Amino acid sequence: MEVQVVTNEKELNDAFQVRKKVFVDEQNVPMEEEIDQYEETSTHFVLYHQREPVATGRFRILDGVGKVERICVLSTQRGTGAGKAIMEKIEQYAKSKGVGALKLNAQTHAIPFYSKLGYEVISEEFLDAGIPHKTMKKTI
Repeated sequence: MEVQVVTNEKELNDAFQVRKKVFVDEQNVPMEEEIDQYEETSTHFVLYHQREPVATGRFRILDGVGKVERICVLSTQRGTGAGKAIMEKIEQYAKSKGVGALKLNAQTHAIPFYSKLGYEVISEEFLDAGIPHKTMKKTI
């Protein structure tokens, strides 16, 4: 498994392909909500397994805090460490940019995953694209 920072259109399309399978096809998020106005200003990450894209995430900096977004892993690769690998790469990248804290909006079923990585819940539950979420934060 290899996580790459997206540097070209093919890799970006690979990221979008994984996101479409997970968020749009699996979770019924409307495509117009999934692909948003932050795509061009975000740094994207793709994890490849046997040269196939299987996980992705994106990162941007808001008011000095790193915002981790759109973390997803294909159903066939869940439980393999793919999600952890994406998160570790994003954290390394954030540190290289001088960011000291990360924030994310976790789907409630994923809170245990992020908690194991050191994130703490800092909000009440809210709906995003009809899916329950809570905001989580971690100092890095």
